[in-house]
Amino acid sequence: ISDLLVLDAINKIPRHLFMDNAFINFAYQDKAFPIGSGQTISQPYTVAFQTQLLQIKPYEKVLEVGTGSGYQSAVLSLLQTDLYTIERQKDLFDKTKIFLPSLGYNCRFIYGDGYKGLPNLAPFDKIIITCGAPSLPNMLVDQLKVGGKMVVPIGDSNTQVMHLIEKTSEFQIKTTKHGEFSFVPM
Repeated sequence: ISDLLVLDAINKIPRHLFMDNAFINFAYQDKAFPIGSGQTISQPYTVAFQTQLLQIKPYEKVLEVGTGSGYQSAVLSLLQTDLYTIERQKDLFDKTKIFLPSLGYNCRFIYGDGYKGLPNLAPFDKIIITCGAPSLPNMLVDQLKVGGKMVVPIGDSNTQVMHLIEKTSEFQIKTTKHGEFSFVPM
């Protein structure tokens, strides 16, 4: 990770607050941990890697699919994005909607199916998917602005390949692959 703004954001976030107390002594290890509802908090490297791939600029309109504990949301918030985050697990949604603003991280919270995105609020400059998609979610590609970017791990339930999707025109995309990762299923 070479993006200093991303590294600075990661270093400012008290990760232990986003985790269950049972894991508090391990909070700053570069590992994923369970957060309830069958979900996990991604390891810091993965959060930084996905964020760096997006090349976020201040005030860009960003859609995050999979709010989870809010750790990735906090990073995006510190990068001064106009962030919309969607979560389908009701318990996590209810908890994070209260928790993140209490720490000063601001975004718009939506309870719903992230696979469908937010077509009524599109287009987005950037979209980040923090769960493993079985295939490219075309509904989300359609919600990108021309010139926009989406980061999505695609693959089966065990391993996914990180894809960077760049929308080069209204009907064309450029796809690059960036290594294997492991996420909970979308």
